[in-house]
Amino acid sequence: MSSANSSDAPTKSALKKAAKEAEKAKKKAEKAVKVMGAEQARAAADEDYSVGRYGKLPMHQSQSRQNRERTDISTLTALHDGKQVLVRARIQTSRLQGNKMVFLNLRQRTNTVQALMSVTKDTISKQMVKWAGSLADESIVLVEGVVKKSPEPIKSASVSEVEIHVLELRLLSGIESRLPFSLEDASRSETAPEVEGQFNRVLLDTRLNNRVLDLRTTTNQAIFKLQHAIGNLFRDYLNANGFTEIHSPKLQGAATESGASVFKVDYFKGNAYLAQSPQLAKQMAIAADFERVYEIAPVFRAEDSNTHRHMTEFVGLDLEMAIEEHYHEVRDLIDGMFKAIFEGLKEKYAHEIAVVRQQFEAEEFKWKEETPVLTFKEAVDLLVEDGVDREVLDDINTENEKRLGRIVRAKYDTDYFIVDKFPMALRPFYTMPDPEDPTLSNSYDFFMRGEEIMSGAQRIHDPDFLCKQMRTKGVDPDSMKGYLDGFRLGCPPHGGGGIGLERVLMLFLKLNNIRRASLFPRDPKRLEP
Repeated sequence: MSSANSSDAPTKSALKKAAKEAEKAKKKAEKAVKVMGAEQARAAADEDYSVGRYGKLPMHQSQSRQNRERTDISTLTALHDGKQVLVRARIQTSRLQGNKMVFLNLRQRTNTVQALMSVTKDTISKQMVKWAGSLADESIVLVEGVVKKSPEPIKSASVSEVEIHVLELRLLSGIESRLPFSLEDASRSETAPEVEGQFNRVLLDTRLNNRVLDLRTTTNQAIFKLQHAIGNLFRDYLNANGFTEIHSPKLQGAATESGASVFKVDYFKGNAYLAQSPQLAKQMAIAADFERVYEIAPVFRAEDSNTHRHMTEFVGLDLEMAIEEHYHEVRDLIDGMFKAIFEGLKEKYAHEIAVVRQQFEAEEFKWKEETPVLTFKEAVDLLVEDGVDREVLDDINTENEKRLGRIVRAKYDTDYFIVDKFPMALRPFYTMPDPEDPTLSNSYDFFMRGEEIMSGAQRIHDPDFLCKQMRTKGVDPDSMKGYLDGFRLGCPPHGGGGIGLERVLMLFLKLNNIRRASLFPRDPKRLEP
């Protein structure tokens, strides 16, 4: 019995083996627990707890209207510290730092603000930060965050006192192709030296071929805010002085000034012409007893001029008014209007002017309370004194206009002046001659930085004399019967002028090319975009 029990007992080696197996099983179980724990920890780390706080929004189809207040970046100051805001903006630039932080430079028109997103437990995940850093420049986003006062000014943003700490970020509209140039390159100072490998200079043609992108720069946003301002200041001044705004047709049966520079178009079974100016309509409005009129409208010139200051279509600021005693009533009113525009720009739009100056550095535009007025003869004499041959000064060409501007700046310390009493040979058929010297005219040009911005005059209101002058300029009175009929019904003495909006803007800011002052410029070589 005892021997049988002894044979059934495990041997010493079996016990040792079993112990090893048990130890091995224990270690395996412990390892499995560790692996499971690590996997659970990894899963917890990979868990995107920011779902619902970021991502692409469905296409905006006006699905709902929650009336949530949106914040304008330009209004943010240190006083908003701690305030929660909702902002729609473009991403101008983004900078991802590791996988836990991203900086976004957000832009609205001429203003930018820095936004910061960093990984925060239970709120901002790594996945959210990574997604934010992957968004392309120029994407439109909806940002919800808290305004935080910055310990020091943020140099990379126009709003430098604060930044936005992002809580939620949604893509409203992305971009589908590579940008032809960066807005950072397109916004650099025109005088900055180009260093190879550091940045690319964006040429004007490249800008105009991609005008929608180019117009997004803070400089262009400011330029066209200023263009809007000039139109408003022009309108406000004339409204305050008893003028009525009119809207004249741009299709005409005859050329306004000369057939050589007019666009001819098919008009049913005949021909029509695109208006070179609202000149005829303005004068007919005076004959219709409107007394004082103005118009802001497109003007068309079929001139094959590929210069820095000519376009085939531009915006004309035109005015016409009845004269009581002397055509200088008109000249002086226009002078007062220009000074009101200059003062209005300086007083109300200093921010926009400063934005443009960062890219287009120029001396501040100067004008005097009393505007210098030269006769054409006096202007010629100044040029002759400066070394110009009098024989080439029957007319003052572009080069000599600029030279005259430099002379006047040195002599009178102003960029704005008037030249009066032009030779009759240089003016259109409807210009009234000087009463004492028929070779001269009751006409004037206004200049900014040595370039003409407006041409005007007293008009001929006597129908017989007008017909005579038309014939001397090669214009058939019968071709303009409708225009002449207004004067045959009696018309008061009157005068006015036509101003090029884009030229005024270009010269005030010294942009050096009129195409920069036109939203979508038209010249002999450009009809798109």
